[in-house]
Amino acid sequence: MDSTLVEKYQCLQNELKTAGSAAVAFSGGVDSTLLLKVAKDTLGERVLAVTVASGSFPERERNEAGEFCRQHGIQQVVCQLNEMDIPGFAENPKNRCYLCKRELFQTIRDIAQEYGMNAVLEGSNVDDEGDYRPGMAAIQELGVLSPLRQAGLTKAEIRQMSKELGLPTWEKPSFACLASRFVYGEGITKERLHMVEQAEGLLMEMGFRQVRVRIHGGNMARIEVLPGELGRLLEPAIREAISRELKSLGFIYVTVDLQGYRTGSMNETFWSAKG
Repeated sequence: MDSTLVEKYQCLQNELKTAGSAAVAFSGGVDSTLLLKVAKDTLGERVLAVTVASGSFPERERNEAGEFCRQHGIQQVVCQLNEMDIPGFAENPKNRCYLCKRELFQTIRDIAQEYGMNAVLEGSNVDDEGDYRPGMAAIQELGVLSPLRQAGLTKAEIRQMSKELGLPTWEKPSFACLASRFVYGEGITKERLHMVEQAEGLLMEMGFRQVRVRIHGGNMARIEVLPGELGRLLEPAIREAISRELKSLGFIYVTVDLQGYRTGSMNETFWSAKG
C-alpha cells in the first residue's frame, strides 16, 4: 500500500480497537467485506457478521456473504426482515431509505446486544456523503458507527485496499438494495422486487458487469449498463433476447438508458423537482 493508504488503514484499525467488539452489518459487497475483514484481523473473535435477508437483498448476494464468512471463520447471523411490514415502505416515499434503515439497524443493534457486542458498524464511505441518502440519518440516530467514513476512505481507496489484502470483492460491481430501482412514490411489492432481481441476474449471466434495471410505471424496465457495454447490449441478437426474457418476467416495455449506469439515477428526479 502507498503511504496514504497505510495511514488510513491504521486509522481504520484504531476506530475498530476503540469499539472493542462489534457486530458488522454485512451484505457481502465491496465496502462491508473490507470492513468485516479488517475488523476480524483487528478484533479476532470479538466480531459478529450480521446479514439481513429480505426481498430487497438478492439471494446470490446473501449466498456470497455466507461463503465469505465460512472461508474466513467469522461467526455470522442471518436474520429475516420483511420490509413490507415497515409502515410506509411499500408506498415508497422519498424517505423510504430512512424507514428501512431505521428498522434494519434496530434489528442489528438488538442482535449485537444479544451477543454482547459493544458497537454496530456499517460500511458507508466518504463518497456516500455526496448524494441524497436519508438512510444516513437513521444510522446516526441509532449510534451506528461508520469506520470507513471516519477513516476518510473513498470507494476507489476501498477497492485498492481490498486488492492489497487479497479480497475477491476488490473488483466486484457496486450494488444497492433492489428498492432503489423504483421511482419515488411508485408502490413497491414483493413481486416487483423479484422481477427486478431476476432481470438483473439475467443481464449478469449474459456477461454485463455493472447493471441496473430500473422500474417505471409498474411494467417498464429501464436498463443501465456501463457506457462501454452499450454497443454490445444493442447488438440485435442480444437486444432481442433481453427484450424477450424481460417481457417473460412481466415487463411490458423494455428500454435502455443511453447515459449508461450511474449511481443514484433515481435521485435525478428528486434534484430536478427541488431545483
